[in-house]
Amino acid sequence: MSLFSVSTSECVSAPGPTGIRKTIASFLFAGFLTVLHVVPVVASNEFAPSSVEKGALLVASPSLKDPHFRHSVVLIVEHGDRGTLGLVLNRSTRVLLSEALPDLAVLKGSTHRLFAGGPVEPNRLLVLFRLKEPPAGSRLIFDGVYMGNTPKILERIITQAKPTETFRAFAGSARWAPGQLQYEMLQGAWAILPPDSSGIFDKDPATFWQDCIDRLSAPRVISY
Repeated sequence: MSLFSVSTSECVSAPGPTGIRKTIASFLFAGFLTVLHVVPVVASNEFAPSSVEKGALLVASPSLKDPHFRHSVVLIVEHGDRGTLGLVLNRSTRVLLSEALPDLAVLKGSTHRLFAGGPVEPNRLLVLFRLKEPPAGSRLIFDGVYMGNTPKILERIITQAKPTETFRAFAGSARWAPGQLQYEMLQGAWAILPPDSSGIFDKDPATFWQDCIDRLSAPRVISY
């Protein structure tokens, strides 16, 4: 007899309380197995290493203790056989961008802050920006979002920006050797969310990680 069916003989020959209890128990057990079957399917994309791709967001597990990545959201900007490169999106520093780039006149008097993009090459500047017509030399990350590393890009955005155009500048990046990120995901360190331009540029960095945790369809899989 299938675990998902109820015996006909039980229903006919045992109509009393005992038979009813057996029928209910079988039904509940079948439902329980169905839930066990469905939940991994719902969560598979969010916790599968195969979901890592350029433009995706890595969301740190609440149990991840590494100080570089605790409560972080990382944008994947490169992923392939040579490993993975990302930018930590929600580490705003107290350093003004005008202080970090004092020779860039267009930044004087501005309140743009420098973000800590990760522990690798902290003296290297990377600019993430949302533009309709990106300047030459920029690299597409996902729809409408590009990355570059020259001050001229900042000049272009600040002086000619349209309402939806914006940027964030990062010092450093996050990198994983080939296979390293996949291993960490199998250990439960990260979840994956799809690309999100609005979240990257328009949401408060201080609450972005919690916003992403709330968006996960199966956050219970990440242990608090």
